[in-house]
Amino acid sequence: MLGLMQDWPLLCHKIIDYAAEQHGHREIVSRSVEGPIHRINYTDARIRARKVAQALERDGIKLGDRVGTLAWNTWRHLEAWYGITGLGAVYHTLNPRLFPEQLAYIVNHAEDRMIMTDLTFVPLLEKLQQQFKTVERYIILTDKEHMPETSLPGAIAYEEWIGDSDGDFEWRDFDENTACGMCYTSGTTGNPKGVLYSHRSNVLHAISVSVPNVLNLGTGDTILPVVPMFHANSWSLAFSAPMAGATLVMPGARMDGESIYELLETERVTFTAAVPTIWMMLLQYLESSGKELPYLERVAIGGSACPRSMIEKFEVNYGVQVMHAWGMTEMSPIGSTCAMKPENRDLDLQARLDLQATQGYAPFTVEMKITDDDDNDLPWDGKTFGRLKVRGPGVSRSYFKGEGGEILDKDGYFDTGDVATIDQHGYMNITDRAKDVIKSGGEWISSIELENLAVGHPDVAEAAVIGIHHPKWDERPLLVIIRKPDTSPTKEDILAYMDGKIAKWWMPDDVAFVDEIPHTATGKIQKITLRDQFKDYRLPTSDAAE
Repeated sequence: MLGLMQDWPLLCHKIIDYAAEQHGHREIVSRSVEGPIHRINYTDARIRARKVAQALERDGIKLGDRVGTLAWNTWRHLEAWYGITGLGAVYHTLNPRLFPEQLAYIVNHAEDRMIMTDLTFVPLLEKLQQQFKTVERYIILTDKEHMPETSLPGAIAYEEWIGDSDGDFEWRDFDENTACGMCYTSGTTGNPKGVLYSHRSNVLHAISVSVPNVLNLGTGDTILPVVPMFHANSWSLAFSAPMAGATLVMPGARMDGESIYELLETERVTFTAAVPTIWMMLLQYLESSGKELPYLERVAIGGSACPRSMIEKFEVNYGVQVMHAWGMTEMSPIGSTCAMKPENRDLDLQARLDLQATQGYAPFTVEMKITDDDDNDLPWDGKTFGRLKVRGPGVSRSYFKGEGGEILDKDGYFDTGDVATIDQHGYMNITDRAKDVIKSGGEWISSIELENLAVGHPDVAEAAVIGIHHPKWDERPLLVIIRKPDTSPTKEDILAYMDGKIAKWWMPDDVAFVDEIPHTATGKIQKITLRDQFKDYRLPTSDAAE
């Protein structure tokens, strides 16, 4: 027997419809690429999104076609997403931080028919256009006044392109499992792989992350998604914020600490989200300027592990609640957030900060487990390390065009590639990437935990830990440090700071000071490059062991 409920497909464009109908006067505030602050509301954004759909259809874009977007977080980029999805086409977010050859690869692999781009990236596309095999025309996200001269074929200013449309457009009907968005992995080991989101997965993910125990979004919020729309589906904020009826503040191209602070202050932002490197810049600006955060209530930090010291600064110095989040492009992307369960609310400050440094627990729609290398389930005791696996309606079942082969285990779980523990309350703590964990004398050492501890030193700007060959222990940790400007900590200073905070056998065997640590296009430490850089490094403890 089936239920007698209406068949109401979960489609992304219904979100902008809802926002326009119930919260139509709520603003989308953007720092434009051209410079000035721009303001629009959800009512007008829906009309303009329908104009985008009309213009796309006029250009021959149809159901399932991929439309590339190489753009910052602005109102135009947001409109484009909804216009593309409302037609039944697929927005394909292009990450400008990828290497040019990677960018060319994913445009061709996705078979993008059109690219919408900000002024910033026109020179980059001009250099790459001859390598693109399927791109027919380019839409420059600007007005006629700021339209540059360009060699890009079919190039037209966005405002002129949609200007011929009246917005009288009925969203197309299709199944909720229809593809609507695509984002490629960073491709640190081989070519990037395409993750293909459906309307259903995006809507369910947006609902699941909006609830109080995850991002806790509501119509009273003013939300600043610093996380780019080209990075892991913008952590769903382009969908969950309009769904919640919240005011949106889009930062455009300026991501430095001062520019972010200006928006936080002038627009009275209550919630924001970004990777740790962004918040490091903001905190440095706050410390140097003496400014406060009177309106900001909550900040979500993810993309890479958030140092405990950063959580403490936000909460103790500025009264801002930190929600440590974890996820992957393959998970739409949020897989867990660290909210307090009742059994943990009476913890003292230090114990609470220890808990907040974990990645938290999964929301409804994400199932999680840890296994050994033989796929045996491991206990949730907070101590046992295992391979972290997930499944749910927002988790990939395969990559675009079948790249990478079968990616699910016999029970339908996706192996994240992370090594983690899960405690008796469901709090998950990632200890390493499977390929980055340091195996010393048959035991595992978490490089992430060592990195987070090291950056708590007042003179350390950034830290990375890799395993170096050791004749007795197989591998031992090497701590790689970038000093803060105008400081000169020594190896002894760093190790003395870490002493007593971790097990003795976890202590790095050496400390190397560098000017730069390599990162992936998504801002994560590129361990593979770092290991290659130190491939001939010899630890001082090696001689004694031989």
